[in-house]
Amino acid sequence: MSEGIIEVKNAVKEFRETRALSDVSLSFEQGQIHGIVGRNGSGKTVLLRCICGLMTLTSGEITLRGKPIKPWAAQEMGVIIETPGFIANLSGMKNLLYLAGIRGVAGKKEVMDAMRLVGLDPQSKKKVGKYSLGMRQRLGIAQAIMERQDILLLDEPMNGLDNQGVAEMRDVFMRLKDEGKTILLASHSEEDIRFLCDTVVELDHGKIIAQIGTEILG
Repeated sequence: MSEGIIEVKNAVKEFRETRALSDVSLSFEQGQIHGIVGRNGSGKTVLLRCICGLMTLTSGEITLRGKPIKPWAAQEMGVIIETPGFIANLSGMKNLLYLAGIRGVAGKKEVMDAMRLVGLDPQSKKKVGKYSLGMRQRLGIAQAIMERQDILLLDEPMNGLDNQGVAEMRDVFMRLKDEGKTILLASHSEEDIRFLCDTVVELDHGKIIAQIGTEILG
């Protein structure tokens, strides 16, 4: 079996008396959309945080392109985990330009392209504090894709979106997949998973309880 772009091997994550991940081993192939499902507390968000280097494992290993994940791995990925945080008294465009300026990877064109792709007007002066939850979610997705990273980690990216917004974002994710992006998508929605994902893993209390289209690593 060829090695995936992201490999999770015997991952364990403990918080005092709680084991959030228990011997999780997964391989995520490049250029596919990989679904991660499970109820609240199943370990989905913890797994994504460990993959992008925001948390360290208690034991086990995660590799990115064959090399161990570093604490700054999130800089190599487009990430949306939990509710995106923005500066309320700035417009969406100014928020993203500020964030883009931190690393200098994305410029004004990339920011504008990302906003338009998710259905937001980059010329709008509306302050983010006046955004609906759905608009904030779209802005969060724009932030995740504006640097044109090859890997996207999206935790419940459809939160707050109406039916039209969900359909539009599904089209965006399929377009990104067609461009060769690798997407890890955590979602409660069976419909999102069924529509979008090439592989699916289900977690419960930190353990893998089902997989479709992936092979458990030995």
